[in-house]
Amino acid sequence: MDTVTSADGTRIAVHEDGDGRPVVIVNGAFSTAQDAAPLAEQLAAAGMRAITYDRRARGGSGHTPPVDPHREVEDLAAVSAAAGPGVVVIGHSSGAVLALLAAAEGVPMAHLFLSEPPFRFGEDEPDPALPERLQRLVDDGREADAVLLFQREAIGLPDEVVEQIRGSDLFAALVPLAQSTVYDATLTRDVSTPTADMLSVAMPVTVLCGVQTFPFLRAAAERLASEIPHAEFVSMPESVGHRLDAAATARLLRDVTRADAPDPGDHGGS
Repeated sequence: MDTVTSADGTRIAVHEDGDGRPVVIVNGAFSTAQDAAPLAEQLAAAGMRAITYDRRARGGSGHTPPVDPHREVEDLAAVSAAAGPGVVVIGHSSGAVLALLAAAEGVPMAHLFLSEPPFRFGEDEPDPALPERLQRLVDDGREADAVLLFQREAIGLPDEVVEQIRGSDLFAALVPLAQSTVYDATLTRDVSTPTADMLSVAMPVTVLCGVQTFPFLRAAAERLASEIPHAEFVSMPESVGHRLDAAATARLLRDVTRADAPDPGDHGGS
């Protein structure tokens, strides 16, 4: 593990695997760099240099108030700058929203892959005060309650599923990530609908979606691909249940970025 320093001084934990063209993986809710390890391993086996990082308030990364999506953009900018020229970025779930926002704000990328971004496009929006409610729970030492609230209202899981998670061995690993739910809820509220700048990024964009996923995610992915003029939509039968299939995704990134045939000195851009 290494670290980079974001613009506001926050330390961001970074992991690398393999050699070759750099690929930065941006995780979604309740995910750390470790959760992206299977994809990183497959990318390394495909001849690429996989870079995973803990988004702020997760794993080995810090948390510096106030919560602001633009600070997360600065984090990704720092990770990408350290990765070197010609960087490819793949974002999954809220990580895809963050990656597209970063591209729109000028973070250099040679190719952008967006996997099942949870854009709502103004429909069935969670409570706009959800981030503040989550922060109050965290500030009051009620991290477990914050995790449960996020699962119910931000993700939309049924109560019975939330209770199953609460009673599982997995739950203990989610509680330390409670502060990160405020970041995800704030990000997806502030850019629930992509801005004009997000829809006009200049680098190649590939939108990925599993065949078996939440219906609103499928609809969002298809709509996003249709509204970015040069975007390609790719259906991924191997990816099930809002989870990227590591081997299939690595093969796709290898083949698509190989076809890009980038100039080694080109940093990409928007």
